[in-house]
Amino acid sequence: MFSKNLSKEWFSNIRGDLLAGTVVALALIPEAIAFSIIAGVDPKVGLYASFCIAVVTAFFGGRPGMISAATGAMALLMVTLVKQHGLHYLLVATLLTGVFQIIAGLIRIGDVMRFVSKSVMTGFVNALAILIFMAQLPEFTGAGLPMYAMVAGSLAIIYLLPRLTRAVPSPLVAIIVMTVIAIVFNLEVRRVGDLGALPDALPIFLWPQVPWTLETLWIVLPYSAGLAAVGLLESLMTAQIVDEMTDTPSDKNRECGGQGIANIVAGLFGGMAGCAMIGQSVINVKSGGRGRLSTLVAGVFLLILLVVLGPWVKQIPMPALVAVMIMVSIGTFSWASFKNFRRHPSSSSIVMVATVLVVVFTHNLAIGVGVGVLLSALFFARKVSQVLRVTSTAEPQGRTYTVTGQLFFASADAFVRQFDFKEVVAKVCIDVTHAHFWDLTAVASLDKVVLKFRREGAEVTVLGLNEASATLVDRLGVHDKEDALEKLLAH
Repeated sequence: MFSKNLSKEWFSNIRGDLLAGTVVALALIPEAIAFSIIAGVDPKVGLYASFCIAVVTAFFGGRPGMISAATGAMALLMVTLVKQHGLHYLLVATLLTGVFQIIAGLIRIGDVMRFVSKSVMTGFVNALAILIFMAQLPEFTGAGLPMYAMVAGSLAIIYLLPRLTRAVPSPLVAIIVMTVIAIVFNLEVRRVGDLGALPDALPIFLWPQVPWTLETLWIVLPYSAGLAAVGLLESLMTAQIVDEMTDTPSDKNRECGGQGIANIVAGLFGGMAGCAMIGQSVINVKSGGRGRLSTLVAGVFLLILLVVLGPWVKQIPMPALVAVMIMVSIGTFSWASFKNFRRHPSSSSIVMVATVLVVVFTHNLAIGVGVGVLLSALFFARKVSQVLRVTSTAEPQGRTYTVTGQLFFASADAFVRQFDFKEVVAKVCIDVTHAHFWDLTAVASLDKVVLKFRREGAEVTVLGLNEASATLVDRLGVHDKEDALEKLLAH
């Protein structure tokens, strides 16, 4: 079984993985440099991190075909630490980030992905597509006609070539063709080499030169916690998207541990913390990458490009890479979400739009997804609370109330309002056979109903509690205990 899975994950799509990994490696370079600049460190810190993280997650990650490297979301969280304490404290924070993520994998934090609704996922995808597109706009500032012409030409190759042949990924063809044109005609466009100096040597082991004291721990701890949370969130969300694109499952808890191991290795070789990249993962999948080999090739070929082919890589025109990222943006955005405004419930649309707006305006994925999950939970609680129904039937000696639905904090008040406490009856029977009590608020509402009826002189019987509800009521309820009224007021 192990050998079968090994063969499937590594060697079932060799040609496609090799070509896709090559495209991804080319697209990783400008992004890794840009993210290094955002974090305030040398470009080689982001490039070495991208190499280490891609190679390690190829072996230890839980989602074959997903690309992990240095990312903008993580870089934004490092700025203050680097500015105040320097690179070596960033390396310590990266190591601790990895430890946190390994622990998250061991306690199966990946399982929480089932609480992320489809609306939040759509909002996350759309927000990232918008951010990817917005990140390309500065390249057009002050650009001349060659820039626009090369972007248009690259997009034409990317979208038209697949109609003729799919033997080679069209983004790779676009990059090669535009690089040749830029060199032959000596076009005045920005090149990869203009972004910063590329490293020309292999990464070496670098133990952080900091005092290993509690003071250092307290300095890096908040940054590491934030990096670990954002990294896992973006990685798990990206894994979910790749799952849907490829119609294959992934191991989310293994992915948590794999990200942690990758960040520890990156920190030990002079790299910054990273996580999964939705843009590069989409490039990989759309270019034919499916297995772990594509991720490994992306990391290894990235280093080969830097160390061996550096002079040629510097000549790659930015318009070609901008066109590739525009393709990613267009392909990532869920265009069906516009049609779904009419078909889907308004609550789902509100969750999706809120997620998009928060992510786009804060550039913080964790906050955006957190807001989306919170809204989803609130809308769900509201819907479930409206399902509660209480019917009453007159009996010879009193009245029977039949309760159907879920009783919890959101439905407790509505439950109490369903009873007529002014009716003079000798006996009241509350049948909860088709109801379930979920929390303290629900139990307190039952206490309130029972005690109100007793105060009016009625004899009250509660029937049909299921085992879980009965256990909760026995532990938390007060209506069947001495001094019940005083205990209810003390709740």
